[in-house]
Amino acid sequence: MAKIVLLPGDGIGCEILWETIKVLEAVGALEGLDWHWETADIGGIAIDKHGAPLPKATLAACQDADGVLLGAVGGPKWDGLPGEERPEAGLLAIRRGLELFANLRPAKVLGPLENASSLKIEVVRGVDILVVRELTGGLYFGRPRFREQLLDGGQRAVDTLEYSTREVERIAQVAFQAARERRQKVTSVDKANVLESSRLWRETVMDVAKEFPDVELEHMFVDNCAMQLVRNPRQFDVILTTNMFGDILSDEAAMLTGSLGMLPSASLGGKVGLYEPVHGSAPDIAGKGVANPLAAILSGAMLLRYSLGHARAATRVETAVELVLAQGYRTRDLMQPGACLVGTTTMGELVVEAIFGGGEYGQD
Repeated sequence: MAKIVLLPGDGIGCEILWETIKVLEAVGALEGLDWHWETADIGGIAIDKHGAPLPKATLAACQDADGVLLGAVGGPKWDGLPGEERPEAGLLAIRRGLELFANLRPAKVLGPLENASSLKIEVVRGVDILVVRELTGGLYFGRPRFREQLLDGGQRAVDTLEYSTREVERIAQVAFQAARERRQKVTSVDKANVLESSRLWRETVMDVAKEFPDVELEHMFVDNCAMQLVRNPRQFDVILTTNMFGDILSDEAAMLTGSLGMLPSASLGGKVGLYEPVHGSAPDIAGKGVANPLAAILSGAMLLRYSLGHARAATRVETAVELVLAQGYRTRDLMQPGACLVGTTTMGELVVEAIFGGGEYGQD
């Protein structure tokens, strides 16, 4: 039996996770998987109920699980709080607490959504990118971090960008291993012409590359990478980059697929993996039943593949999602002329129906 901790969080988190549970229950029925679900608080709701964005009980439950599914955190209600007390601080804390240093963000343009991107079809057709983002170092975790009052009446704010050789080595190894199972190419993205931390990053990545002679390595400055993602995204296979650069570039890559609502992610490195959609809590549409649950559902597929070792079950889910889209069903963020508009619950039910509809799937 797989013990999965659910962290709905804020906004649309509860809505999209409920559809993910239905899909995982369905594929579990076909594959002989039993589930034990446990719910805990994180983010804004945890602040309101427990006074902290990541209660100790939540972290303890996650550390004892086989996998963690996260919805989303944050909202305008908590925007006025100091940085360490905001809902997003719960995300940073759980990544640190579970030792999740590697974030995998696939951006694959599915056939039915080739015309959903704001870019031309001939640019996005066939795009299949994996962004490997370092998750527990860099600017988001560096110290010192502070704000101070100046004599002129203004303020001074300081954030520290730092990386160690070991931090870069371990994330680079994840990227090269992933590339070895894909198209054997890693693009390491940095700002080595300006930043000392990027120069260390580049040197260390080059050292790790010697262990993977079958994988091509190229280096690219982050500003050029941002341009190339919209100019010629098919040139990329695995993009390896730092915490902040990966945060930004993966969101840009999401728009190649048509919507942030299509991007899942896996955070790995420790004993327990955490899986979440890349999009935010979308408080403006929370409770309206219009949120796209597919990124959360695809995150569930990643949980099946990476934490539970059930590749065939993961493929069932991914194939079902593509089938539903091929049949012309769309949530509001993906809506196109001639498509059939559906809400959150209906989209989840359609994926369940597609799973039970059968089909041929690869072996584990």
